[in-house]
Amino acid sequence: MELNTVFIMVIAAGLILWRRMRATSRPVKGKGYRLLLPLLFLALGLTGLLNPELHLTVKEVVLSLLCGAVLSIPMILTTNYERREDGLIYPKKSAAFVVALIGLIALRLGLRSYLSGLDPTELAMLFYLIAVAYVVPWRVASFVKFRKLYALRQAE
Repeated sequence: MELNTVFIMVIAAGLILWRRMRATSRPVKGKGYRLLLPLLFLALGLTGLLNPELHLTVKEVVLSLLCGAVLSIPMILTTNYERREDGLIYPKKSAAFVVALIGLIALRLGLRSYLSGLDPTELAMLFYLIAVAYVVPWRVASFVKFRKLYALRQAE
């Protein structure tokens, strides 16, 4: 595996962790719809499936989506929100989230080495499908968790 790829993934992971830790000190704004914003950006990348040079089998696509769905479980379980003294809702700090994210990145690096025989375009799309399949359920579940807490706050 190229050193550049590993370096980029480590930088991306560091930025995600930094952003996540910083977010725990700021309340979630509004009604939480911003939690769903990444889904819009992910949808744009699905246009890559229209690439005529891409030759993915149904089996490869289904396995990628299933793998991503399984990987979303620890992310969902480790993402929670809390209402603090000021009455606002904040993401909870979670060491388990950091471990889950690092494990996810390590798994992706391992799979990249294992699947290195595939065409780079196909490999990139399979990893993109895995990412979509874990980000979508995780973000939707995060939104639902936030909205439950938001509804409790509104009821008081």
